[in-house]
Amino acid sequence: MKEKTRNYNRRYAKEYNWLRSLFYLCFLNVVVDNFMRIFYDYKIYGRENVPKDNGKYIYAANHVSIFDPPIIPFATRKTIAFMAKEELFEQSEKLQWLVKRLGAFAVNRSKPEIATFKTVRDIFTTKWSLGVFPQGGTRPYGKLEGIKKGFAVIAKNAKADIVPVAIADFDGYPKLKPFTRRKFNIYIGKPISYKLTEDEIINEWCRFISEHADYEFSLSENCSEKCPL
Repeated sequence: MKEKTRNYNRRYAKEYNWLRSLFYLCFLNVVVDNFMRIFYDYKIYGRENVPKDNGKYIYAANHVSIFDPPIIPFATRKTIAFMAKEELFEQSEKLQWLVKRLGAFAVNRSKPEIATFKTVRDIFTTKWSLGVFPQGGTRPYGKLEGIKKGFAVIAKNAKADIVPVAIADFDGYPKLKPFTRRKFNIYIGKPISYKLTEDEIINEWCRFISEHADYEFSLSENCSEKCPL
């Protein structure tokens, strides 16, 4: 049966139930775990910094590949609902079925809708966390700039601390050759308090990412831009 068209900017707390959580964890433990073991040589640092409770948290990471959304919950062992560009929810998109089932929600990055912020509010009433990529889309290593300030705004409004996650040394997509594995490292930082100012939150996040991944960033220059999301 063809799926009815719906607006995935708006998702509700009831959608992040135990059944979706079970599917999510099975996907991580069966699909993602085995995929990483076969194709990647990776290390995860800072798991002790992952909050033990199910309070309000935003997991904010740099964005270097399409594998980042499953890599972050795989590393943190948390169920995380990610903000994703609207194009990923179109019927013609190959990954749209999985994106929807894993709890992601759509965002218009140039003109955010009220529905998106209502979805964020609902997510924070569940045991799920919020996942964002402040860089917007995938970006190569280099100068850390043009960071969307929306994640800091959400943190302040929702009173949710931000857990910074750095994806470092990523050297590409899998090689389909026997005994050949790509490499990357994950660094999880201590939560950044929402009580800081928006600029302080952004600078703290940028500092952590630049220290653990291959980015250039100067504290004397705020790396954010006015675009909200």
